[in-house]
Amino acid sequence: MSNEEHMIDTEESDEEEEKMDDGEEVPLVIVNDEVDIDLTHCRIRKIEHFDNLTAVEVLCLRNNLIKQIENLYMLTTLRELELYDNQITKIENLDTLVNLEILDISFNRITKIENLNNLSNLRKLFLINNKITKIENLEHLENLEMLELGSNRIRVIENLQGLKNLTNLFLGKNKISKIQNLEALENLELLSLQSNRIVKVEGLQNCLKLEHLYLSHNGINEVDGLENNVKLQTLDMTGNKIKKICRIDHLIDLEEFWFNDNEIDSWDCVDTLKNFKKLETVYLEHNPIAEDPMYRKKIKLIVPWIKQIDATMAHHN
Repeated sequence: MSNEEHMIDTEESDEEEEKMDDGEEVPLVIVNDEVDIDLTHCRIRKIEHFDNLTAVEVLCLRNNLIKQIENLYMLTTLRELELYDNQITKIENLDTLVNLEILDISFNRITKIENLNNLSNLRKLFLINNKITKIENLEHLENLEMLELGSNRIRVIENLQGLKNLTNLFLGKNKISKIQNLEALENLELLSLQSNRIVKVEGLQNCLKLEHLYLSHNGINEVDGLENNVKLQTLDMTGNKIKKICRIDHLIDLEEFWFNDNEIDSWDCVDTLKNFKKLETVYLEHNPIAEDPMYRKKIKLIVPWIKQIDATMAHHN
């Protein structure tokens, strides 16, 4: 349900609001041999009447009023199931969907990761914006490549050791205070931990394939712990407490360098950027050095090949 539809005049009565929520379901007409079925925003309250779908591979039930995952056991051809933005409280009744590759149950009311053991072909799992407090019960998802757990209530990075093929891990907007237990993720290419409670960069020594690291809006005061991450292309440290740019000379593949909204007050350490011949974008606004009237010119002198400084393109004479 879109934000616009949630916007109800405050003077309307509760009765009117309830009446709106209880609108009739949209009548469904589904062809039995349909491969891709999209039932977005149809006011569906219950998953039913899908038993005769013999060929369906993609089933989209986004933006409905579904409270329970049920009556899907016959859909063994299903590769992609979208249940984004419903009222689901529990992951259940998916055991027979062994061909499922993509599962999205984001924006629901789930409190626990469970009942996924049979989904060994799952490649992408989206559980954004739920009420999950613990990473668990993922050990059988050995083919998982993308795990999205942003905007939950997770405090500890744990129980990821079985996910050998994971390349993308999103844990932004949680309550995580330490980067840890990533040793088994040797194929990890993207790690997003923005808006957590992290104060130190650590635990990344085994992530040799890491290309994109997002650590914005934490409490980090120095850049450290990236000795082995020589393939980094994106380094996002926006909105931390960093005073100096140091210990990153070896990151010669860097293309995106986002360090705005920190406490960098010396041009000496910015000189490090000259080592990054592939650098395209630099964000250093809202640091003390950005108050320098020659700010943009100095950056261009250090990295003459730069394409973008903060939000604007760098024009070279």
